[in-house]
Amino acid sequence: MGDVAKLAGVSTKTVSNYYNDYPYMREDTRRRIESAIAELDYRMNVAARNLRSGRTGMIMLAIAELDQAYLAELAQSVIRVAEDFGLGVLVETTGGRRDREIEVLEGSRGRNVDGVIYEPLELGPEDVNRYHTGFPLVLMGERVLEGEVDHVTMPNEAGSRAAVDHLVGLGRRDIALIGIDATNPSRGAALRRKGYLDALAAGGIEPRPSLMVGPRRWHRPEGAAAMDRLLDSGERIDAVFALNDALALGAMRAILRRGLRVPEDIAVVGYDDTEDARFSTPSLTTVSPGRDALARAAVLALHRRITEPGYVPGQDPFVADFDLVVRESTGGPAEDAGN
Repeated sequence: MGDVAKLAGVSTKTVSNYYNDYPYMREDTRRRIESAIAELDYRMNVAARNLRSGRTGMIMLAIAELDQAYLAELAQSVIRVAEDFGLGVLVETTGGRRDREIEVLEGSRGRNVDGVIYEPLELGPEDVNRYHTGFPLVLMGERVLEGEVDHVTMPNEAGSRAAVDHLVGLGRRDIALIGIDATNPSRGAALRRKGYLDALAAGGIEPRPSLMVGPRRWHRPEGAAAMDRLLDSGERIDAVFALNDALALGAMRAILRRGLRVPEDIAVVGYDDTEDARFSTPSLTTVSPGRDALARAAVLALHRRITEPGYVPGQDPFVADFDLVVRESTGGPAEDAGN
C-alpha cells in the first residue's frame, strides 16, 4: 500500500480510504490511485487487514428460501455488490419460520460474520429488539424495528398500483388478485393488496372479495391451483394481478391449459421481474422493483455500520424505484430474451 501511495503521490491513509470506499475523495485522486494499483498489479492482503481490524470480511444474508427465483436473484445481486467492498457473503435460509428467524438473528454473532442483511417474514418488533443487541444489521422488506437500524425496501404499494392501473387502462374490469392470505397476510402482501385496491377505486371498479384468493406460499403450483379455483368458480375474470412472478406463471399455465388465451381472454401481470418472466410463453408483464439498487443500498449501509463507528443510520427507509415492464401477457411486444 505504501508503494501505491508513493507512485500515486498521496498518503498511505488516502490509499486506505480508497479501499474503504471513502465518499469524499476527489476524482483525480481516485484516478491516480487506480492507475498506480494497475501499474503495480497491487492486491490487498485482505486476511491481514481483517486480522488488524478484528473483522472477518464476511457478512450474512438471511432470507426465506433460495427456491424462489426472486430471492435467488437477490442473493446473487448482494454477492456481486459485496465483492466490490471486498466482502464475502454467507447465505442462510429460514423457510419463513419464526423459530428459524429467531435462531439466525440470535446466532449471527457466533457465525464469524461482521454483520447481517436480514429479511424476516414472521418476526415482530419485540423479537428484533430482543435479539438484535446492537450487532450491525440492515433490514430488508417492511420495517419491523424502529430506532438506529438501516432499512431498505421495495415499492410494494406503488408498484402494485401501477400494475393494476395498467390493466384498468387496457379496459379490464374483472381483475383477480392471487397471493393474499385473508387470515394473516404478510406485511408486503398487505401493501401490494392496498395498491391493487387503490387502483380499482381510481378506475371506478368495485372490489369483489371473491376475486382475491390465496395462497400464502408464492410458488408456481400454488398459482396454478388458485387460478383453477377462480376459473371453476364461474366468476367473471378478464385479468389477473399475481403478487409475484411465480404465482403469475402458474396462473398463466392454468389459463392456457383450459384453452383460454393470454392476453386476449385473460391478461396477466406479475411482480418481481425475474428472468423467468422474460422467457415464458407468452412473456410476462411484471413490476421490476429495483433489485440491484436494493442490494447495493443494503450492502453499502452494512459496510458503513461495520467500518464507521460513528455512523448513524437514517430514519427513513431506502425505497427502490420501480418500472412496469410490459410484455406479451398484457399485449406488449415480444421481447428478444436472448439479449
